[in-house]
Amino acid sequence: QVQLVESGGGLVQPGGSLRLSCEVSRSIFSSTMGWYRQAQGKERELVAHISIAGTTNYADSVQGRFTISRNNAKNTLYLQMNSLKPEDTAVYYCNRPSLNWNWGQGTQVTVSS
Repeated sequence: QVQLVESGGGLVQPGGSLRLSCEVSRSIFSSTMGWYRQAQGKERELVAHISIAGTTNYADSVQGRFTISRNNAKNTLYLQMNSLKPEDTAVYYCNRPSLNWNWGQGTQVTVSS
């Protein structure tokens, strides 16, 4: 069973930055990977994904502020989040966009003054 462990969340003021990490218990070399978020009372949404070749795509709401990256040697996915806004507050998860593995516990990001 694949395990996904997200970390790096926290409380940050508007305009601040955070870097999230996701450690995967198996190789991610051959998988497109993505970051999702779920705000309270809302459905989980895909905010960024990165292909095997390193091509990245972002939701309009985070374009220009978030950067997804991967380290295949460490089986780790990252999300650099800059210029954070209160509406970015959510639990953030990583997973494969196609054929999801079991979800991890996520990491809480709270943007508030």
